[in-house]
Formats: sequence, structure tokens, C-alpha cells
Amino acid sequence: MNIKIITGNFLNFLYNDIISHIPVHILRKSFLRLFNRKISASSVILMHTRILNFWNLELKNNVIINQHCLLDCRRFPIIINNDTDIGSYTRIWTLGHDPDSETHAVKGGPVKIGHHVWIASSVTILPDVEIQDGAVIASSSVIHKSVNKLSIMAGNPAKEIRKRNNSLNYKIKYNPLFE
Repeated sequence: MNIKIITGNFLNFLYNDIISHIPVHILRKSFLRLFNRKISASSVILMHTRILNFWNLELKNNVIINQHCLLDCRRFPIIINNDTDIGSYTRIWTLGHDPDSETHAVKGGPVKIGHHVWIASSVTILPDVEIQDGAVIASSSVIHKSVNKLSIMAGNPAKEIRKRNNSLNYKIKYNPLFE
């Protein structure tokens, strides 16, 4: 087996099964940034969040990822732009299986999330989706296709319920010590 694969598997295990449970945010973020400088120093990843292949994750400034999320960066990247808030228990998938494949083949694509997006708790985002700037995704929604700018989406499958009325000028500032 390739040494790069073994090292990657070990780093995944170390972060997801040990470090993500340490209740000091700066230690968790320092570990991630040691191996991935595409994670902004101003971003926050709270406890118990699983990141599969964290070196394929890009977090811009002031991104908050709350507790118990799952970010699947196994083959494709997840890119999250400035001042975005991801609620607890959210799942972001970049890889799945083709239901029509005779061999149960995998398929997927990157997930891109714009700036000033608010994703509430327990949302599922499926592969190859772009959520544009300022969108809001209601709790427990399932996003299976791209979302337009300033759309407020809800449901399974998610549908636009209205447009957001916001100039998107705010800055998210959250600096937890123990979370």
C-alpha cells in the first residue's frame, strides 16, 4: 500500500477519532491548519465534526461549522466562502453511488458554498451542488441541486420559499475557547 494513502488514513483517524473530541478549539484548528492552509485562521470548527480527507476542505474567513457535522471531502473538495454559518448535524456529501450502475459505481462532484450563507441544523447537501451567496437553508432540508443567490430553501427535496432581503454586509465573529 502507498505510504501517502497510509499517512492520509492515519491523519483522518487522528483528527476524526481523537482530536475532534478535544474541547479546546485552538488545538483542533491548529492540527487542521498544520496540514491544510486553505482553512482560514478566522474560521471555527466545533467539536465532534467529522471531516473525511480534510486536506480537500477550503474554508474562507469567518466560517462557522457547528458540532456533529460531517464533511465528505474524499474525492472532491468542499469550498465554503466568507461569513457562512453551518448548523449542527449537517451532512455535506461529495460522493455517492450511481443507482443505475450494474457495479454500484461511485459518482459525485464538489460542493461550493457562497459567502453569507446560513445552513440551519440537520441539513443534507448532496454531491455536485453550488449554494450561491446569501442563501438560507432551513433545518432538515435536503439540497440535491444548486441554489440561487439569496434563496430561502426548505423541505425534502428543498424548494425555494422566498428570497432573502439582506445586503450581506455583516461579519460573523465567533471565537470559542471551549467548544
